[in-house]
Amino acid sequence: MKPRSPCETENWRVPQTDYCFRSDMGEWRGHWWTPGDEGESARRRFYDFTRQFMLESARERAKEMYVFALVMLTAAWPVGYMIYSVIKLLLKGQPLD
Repeated sequence: MKPRSPCETENWRVPQTDYCFRSDMGEWRGHWWTPGDEGESARRRFYDFTRQFMLESARERAKEMYVFALVMLTAAWPVGYMIYSVIKLLLKGQPLD
């Protein structure tokens, strides 16, 4: 037979909270990083790696934006020239026939 949950009983009550719980505070120093940590060099290497990655990412993004702008200008050139030609034709006032 499957055991029943306390919530399934007819006279259900919330379990008492243990107010006397204490975590071990012996090693707590007040902040997460101390200068004498052995992991300091690992943190520093990770920070340097992250910084280099972000710089490389910014360079790649700049290159991609330059190429995108070049492609957009190349694609917009015929449309711009067409608009210029239509305006020039309309200003002359000559019929289209």
